[in-house]
Amino acid sequence: MNTNQVMRVLEAALLTSREPLSVSKLRTLFEDQVGPDTLRQLLERLRESWKGRSVELVSLASGWRFQTAGDVSVFLASLHPEKPPKYSRAVMETLAIIAYRQPVTRGDIESIRGVTVSSQVIKTLEDRGWIETIGHKEVLGRPALLGTTRQFLDDMGLETLSQLPTLEAQRGMSDLLEAAQPLQAREPPATDLVTGMPPAADVLLSITDPDEQAAEESETHEQTRG
Repeated sequence: MNTNQVMRVLEAALLTSREPLSVSKLRTLFEDQVGPDTLRQLLERLRESWKGRSVELVSLASGWRFQTAGDVSVFLASLHPEKPPKYSRAVMETLAIIAYRQPVTRGDIESIRGVTVSSQVIKTLEDRGWIETIGHKEVLGRPALLGTTRQFLDDMGLETLSQLPTLEAQRGMSDLLEAAQPLQAREPPATDLVTGMPPAADVLLSITDPDEQAAEESETHEQTRG
């Protein structure tokens, strides 16, 4: 196969996939006859060829995918009226702490936030696929160490954690939330293209969902009793 044929196959595979495709998975299209370095070069060329169009090719933590460009995705909202889930400030703060301080224990999070972290907050983030247990701290009780997942990076539109917005160490949680609030992930629409995601630096606004209020209220009650 010549270069143009390889790029056409890559383009077709990525346009019709609902999930990001890794380089290793894309190599199977050519029975591993195209090397990983060559494949990455062709993917970069393909990305360049789509720049400035309504659909763009992006590289994420788990692979490559096509998505609608940010400046046009807002116009497509009426075609996909389903609202993304909204999360409470407690959930957003907990996620921000894990993202920036990982690996952390639940106790570490409580020390930073100054309130008890309810089990529902942790479960919400685990169910969303944004955090997971990545080990255990070698202290009494061996508490779980929490970290973010590849799904978190994909939903943030990032390849690595180093792409998170930088924050000054002395800034408080309220400033952190204003500067770098985690993205509300959008569910993939019922099409071959995934709706575009705004950069992580453009988000982190506190959004309160009535369904999540119980978690915050539980924290408040537990703090009062303590």
